[in-house]
Amino acid sequence: MAPTLITPVILCGGSGTRLWPLSRKSYPKQFVPLTGPETLFQASARRLSGSGSGLSFAAPIVLTNSDFRFIVTEQLHAAGIDPGAILIEPEGRNTAPAILAAALRLAETDPDAIMLVAPSDHVVPDAEAFRAAIAKGISPVEAGDLVTFGIAPTHPETAYGYLELTGQPGEDGAAVKLSRFVEKPDAATAQTMLEAGNFMWNAGIFLFKAADLVAAVKAHVPGLMEPVGKAVADAQVDLGFLRLDPEAWSGAEDISIDYAVMERATNLSVVPFTGGWSDLGGWDAVWREAGPDENGVVASGEATAIDCTNTLLRSDSERLEVVGIGLDNIMAVAMNDAVLVAPMDRAQDVKLAVAALKAKGAAQATAFPKDHRPWGWFESLVVGNRFQVKRIMVHPGASLSLQSHFHRSEHWIVVEGTARVTVDDEVKLVTENESVYLPLGCVHRMENPGKVPMVLIEVQTGAYVGEDDIVRYEDVYARS
Repeated sequence: MAPTLITPVILCGGSGTRLWPLSRKSYPKQFVPLTGPETLFQASARRLSGSGSGLSFAAPIVLTNSDFRFIVTEQLHAAGIDPGAILIEPEGRNTAPAILAAALRLAETDPDAIMLVAPSDHVVPDAEAFRAAIAKGISPVEAGDLVTFGIAPTHPETAYGYLELTGQPGEDGAAVKLSRFVEKPDAATAQTMLEAGNFMWNAGIFLFKAADLVAAVKAHVPGLMEPVGKAVADAQVDLGFLRLDPEAWSGAEDISIDYAVMERATNLSVVPFTGGWSDLGGWDAVWREAGPDENGVVASGEATAIDCTNTLLRSDSERLEVVGIGLDNIMAVAMNDAVLVAPMDRAQDVKLAVAALKAKGAAQATAFPKDHRPWGWFESLVVGNRFQVKRIMVHPGASLSLQSHFHRSEHWIVVEGTARVTVDDEVKLVTENESVYLPLGCVHRMENPGKVPMVLIEVQTGAYVGEDDIVRYEDVYARS
């Protein structure tokens, strides 16, 4: 019997507030290697690739925004996964329009295509067990049901929504009809539901035929059909990405798939999943997933714990040591530009820090220390009056735009690899320990012609060193 073909639809947005300072709006948690060498996004894409448990996964459809498009392609390439399509949302409109766009795209060629919708930032350690659970959902999907996946709760969690099943889940893991969705409960209600046995955490993972999802939207939120349908029909290909039409997309209601369809439909089934799972919704979840030692301590990066208990210490800066002495129930997370210290039981309040920093205009609220670009990344090392020092990494074969500046000159010192540098009409190679000067107003470009990453130090001097002091003449990434 041929394996059932499933098209993964990976939702890759995010506001980056719950795991601040490591996760931020400009670089949310799915792109960060939080629990291992791979990022959460890479692990999600790999989990939904290949074949197993009677399933075969097609190339994934990824929904993301314009800011993340090159990060998505870079990380998929590093994971050895070719996407079927990368759909660019002009603006965030929540999950219902995004999932409908993917369904309409699939239905163009195969209305009976089965799609598995999954967030890009979940942790599922046992990929085979998860595939086996997906296989349990095929039968109800073929019968016309919309299937969601319920996670067997391990504790009375108040940060998750719940699914009430019509009966107790069986040991065979077969799908059970859904009774209702339950909003995030208080602690007492969560404890009662845990003891009842027929409540599961809502993982926000769905399995259905493209045509059945489209039919459900027509039945329950018909107003989504015209704007989303037009956004897909008028989408434009841009450097291999499919940009949904912004004018049509702006008319779509901002609504989640739960509110739009799942809470209104009656053809719903739940597949129980008893394997490990976490949406890493707070630093307390990261602490649990990382596997605390016998004292309940997790220390990662440049971090040292002395006589600590039930504590998370993490440094993501090679230049910053975090040392905890005699701490209990504390999370301390440090980066080059920001440090978070709070009781572990206040993990869900980290978003308050982001709000407070936004209110005072601090860049750390949303901007990541490393600014990721299509060609690599840069980070500011020192910023002063009329000068700035950056470290810049350029991927093999990548190049920056041909550009000039009105207010600053630059000095480049190559510290790793080789750079091909254009300065007006001159092109030359600059190798390790060599430098080149770029006078104010010159037309210049930096390229990495080699097969290893190229790293250089850039020293900017001038009256203004902002990122918007740039005129682009040629750009392979089609930026303005």
